[in-house]
Amino acid sequence: MVRLAVGQMAPSVETPEGNIPRIKAILKQASDDKVEVLVLPELCNSGYAFANREEAYELSEVIGEGRASQVLMEWSKKSRMVVAGICERTEEGLFNSAAVFADGEHIVTYRKLHLFLNEKDIFIPGNVEPPVVQFKGDKYGVMVCFDWAFPEVARVLALKGAEVILHPANLVLPYCQKAMLTRSIENRIFTATANRVGTERGLTFTGNSQITNPKGELLRQMSSEKAGVTWSDIKPADARNKMISERNDLFKDRRPEVYTGIIGNQTD
Repeated sequence: MVRLAVGQMAPSVETPEGNIPRIKAILKQASDDKVEVLVLPELCNSGYAFANREEAYELSEVIGEGRASQVLMEWSKKSRMVVAGICERTEEGLFNSAAVFADGEHIVTYRKLHLFLNEKDIFIPGNVEPPVVQFKGDKYGVMVCFDWAFPEVARVLALKGAEVILHPANLVLPYCQKAMLTRSIENRIFTATANRVGTERGLTFTGNSQITNPKGELLRQMSSEKAGVTWSDIKPADARNKMISERNDLFKDRRPEVYTGIIGNQTD
């Protein structure tokens, strides 16, 4: 069994000095709850509603070196893993990223492929397939927020062996959480969506961070307003069973030779 948790919080571009204490409060609660794998929201080190790229740059950090990275890395030392959304500064520019820390080390960074609304004015889109990492013998995939709207992302992760998708998010649309139930069903995997709460410069976030199982059932879901942590004890290996009926293996029954139209930019 693995104790999997999502942390819900309200980072802010207007009071950035409070973001590290907010992260630490979630980490403290997760420690008290004996969490082994934790997901924090998208851009938890900075907040979301940037006025411009310059403001985002001031609130960004180099992953592995910045304050948030150091706090998360330290928490992970006690045989734990944490995935957190980071406003990442690089020589190329800014990325909306998810950083994975485990056992006191930076394991991998995933840069969000699908940018939402004004993110396109701030960030460079990632161009590398989302990663799957192994932790304590189980396999975890990583995606960020609006990636939920592209079923190809979850499917790629599942085909790479992911048993659990870890999903930092800043969700504002009313149906995103429900879409993750479908991602669970169509891939027979667990998902953990860590959303943020609060209103920032007129943008209201939906909270309702959640954990789902391979049957598309909600194991845990938080409120739409309060910060905190919720967790569930899961067996990631349950996601290795892709049987959706006694005669249907979800992956073996695929017909990729017929799906050629899914590749490309055609919309009609």
